Amino acid sequence: DVVVGIRKTVASLSLIGCLFMIGVIWLFRKYRSFVQRLILYLSIAALLDTISYLMGDLHPDGTLCNFQAFLLTLFEWSVLLWVCCITFNLTLNIIWMTRTDKYEIMYHVVSWGVPLVLACLPFIGDHYGPAGAWCWIPNQYTHWRFGIWYGPLFCLLGLMVVVYTCISVTLSRKVKRWEGTYDPDVERNKDLLKEDIKPLRAYPFIYLALSIFPLVHRIQNAVSPNDHVFALVVLQCLTSPLQGMVNAIVYGLDRETVVRLTPTSIKLAIQSRFNQPTLISEYPSAPVTSQDASDYDLT
Repeated sequence: DVVVGIRKTVASLSLIGCLFMIGVIWLFRKYRSFVQRLILYLSIAALLDTISYLMGDLHPDGTLCNFQAFLLTLFEWSVLLWVCCITFNLTLNIIWMTRTDKYEIMYHVVSWGVPLVLACLPFIGDHYGPAGAWCWIPNQYTHWRFGIWYGPLFCLLGLMVVVYTCISVTLSRKVKRWEGTYDPDVERNKDLLKEDIKPLRAYPFIYLALSIFPLVHRIQNAVSPNDHVFALVVLQCLTSPLQGMVNAIVYGLDRETVVRLTPTSIKLAIQSRFNQPTLISEYPSAPVTSQDASDYDLT
């Protein structure tokens, strides 16, 4: 009961974080920016992942347990791949200076299609079942755990660290090249690049930190399948469902958003959202006839 309570509490915080992100992007119409749309898609994936963690109590092996395990695999992968797409998008923007909105459909195919295929694989041979605080891949299938999730996860995180290092170096060189000149467009681009990269640079390390305790717990499960360490179970419950809240902090609390989160700005945004715009109609003028003129006293 304690473990389930911790899992649900942390997942509830993540649910609030995801709804906050989606609400801010919708309210202030930030989705008009392609980067913000990518963050919206990431928030939706994280929201669905959080709902998977909130599904009921501990389930026995069966249809409901397999369904929760399938959803967790699907949406954990979806969150990770949306983060990878955002990283790839920044790489194209900053290093190769390429427009990327044309890749939006491809990002959807990768971030929803690939997880769907991967989440279906453990159904082969019935490799889903109870796995501690929730249903996933049981202890006896360690090779499946590391082959379908932990191995690719840490490879992608390592790759993201390298990519963000390259992005940071490239951005520093661009900033130095811009020094000594003043052009409003250049200054605006410089500020936008800095604001985009600053919070995202830390994300792979945050994701890595959140993945450490689940990894240690799963390694302990592999070494001693019959001995459960309660502290590791609790730490995994504290970190695994936390992605939604972390996304809200990293992606949602940028300087522009924080400045706009005032009662006045929120009120104006809500009014703009729900109030119908005033329509000004034009009517064609008609010639005045003698009959119309006779209706008025013109003397």
